[in-house]
Order: sequence, then C-alpha cells, then structure tokens
Amino acid sequence: MDIYIKPVKKITVEDRREIFLKDLAEVVADKKTAEKLKNLKILDIKAETKTNYLVSVTDIVRAVSGRFPNDTVSNLGEMDTVVDFSPARERDNSLWKWLKIAFVTLVLLAGSATAIMSFHSDAQIPEVFKNYYKIFFGKTVDKPMLIDIPYSIGLGVGIMVFFNHFAGKKVTEDPTPIEVEMALYETDVTDTVLDVLSNERAHEKDGNRDGTN
Repeated sequence: MDIYIKPVKKITVEDRREIFLKDLAEVVADKKTAEKLKNLKILDIKAETKTNYLVSVTDIVRAVSGRFPNDTVSNLGEMDTVVDFSPARERDNSLWKWLKIAFVTLVLLAGSATAIMSFHSDAQIPEVFKNYYKIFFGKTVDKPMLIDIPYSIGLGVGIMVFFNHFAGKKVTEDPTPIEVEMALYETDVTDTVLDVLSNERAHEKDGNRDGTN
C-alpha cells in the first residue's frame, strides 16, 4: 500500500511537548492507516526554554516505516520542518500591545511625513505647482491651493490604494504590500533557521562518527 505525506515548513507549538505526525504533515492513505499515522509520535521535546527543533522528512519516513514496514512512503511536501517550541502559552497583555501599536504608529507617521517633506523639498514641488498655476491660469501666486488641495487628497488616496487598506478593511482581495513583505521575511527567517539546524545536525553526525572511529 502507498502512504503519502505532505510535511509543512514550520509549525509553532506552545505548552505541548509531544509532536505527532498530524502536527507536521498531511497524511494520505486508507482511512484506518491514516488515523493510526496521525497519532504517531515523531518528536518528544525536553527543553525548558523557547527553542527550535528540526524534523527531517527522513525522521518521518523512518517512523512511518517502523509502524508499517511493508508499505511505501512517498513525500509530497517539504524536506525539513522547523518546530518552534514555547514552554508556556504567551499571555496577552492588552496594555502593552496597545502601547506598542501607538509607538509604531508614531514612528511610521513621523518617518513617512519626513520622507514626503524631504522629497518635496528636494524636487521643489512648491515651485513646480506655482509654474503649473502660471501656465494654466496666467497668474503667479505663492500658494496655488487649486493644485495643492487635489494633490494632497490624491496623495492620501494613492497611499491607501497602494497599501490596500482603509479603516481596517482591504480595498481589494489581493495581499497588501506589508503582508507580502512579512511573508517574505517569515520565509527568509524559516529558511535561515533550517540551514542553521541542518548544519548543527550535520556537525553532530560528524562528531559521532569521529567518536566511534
């Protein structure tokens, strides 16, 4: 019989030390076999602090083959999985959360305002608007509000459209630029952790071989 597994790249575990196959991978087999495999223990965590563990697909295949030695195991997913373990569930401190949100909001507002003003100063936008006003209306004014006001409104609308967010709701169903960047960041972090854990495991194996020789 064929058994198909589809491991994920990363899982997060809080206040739980036994990791089963159902936590790491999707299992496709006949109903009876799949139910047995889902509760197959793959990892037993003994750490007392927050840490990461590496579960290779070979560990999963070895465990599955030990339970069903006459079946063929095929991998359809990731080669390695990171288990992000926390010894206790983190408490939700609402006051601290809102303080962080307020701080980040102030930093973003100050940074974006400084960037916009710096760009306007470097590009001499006020002088450009004065020239536009003179070209279209034949007058020279210090504050061409007829151009300044639509430009300011358009700038705000353009930012909302670009970031695809307004009042907590998405303008479209597409992911926002921030969501894309966060996803890329999370992927890079996970890949780096996988590389570090893989290297550590390789060094441990080399050390064991040296010790046995």
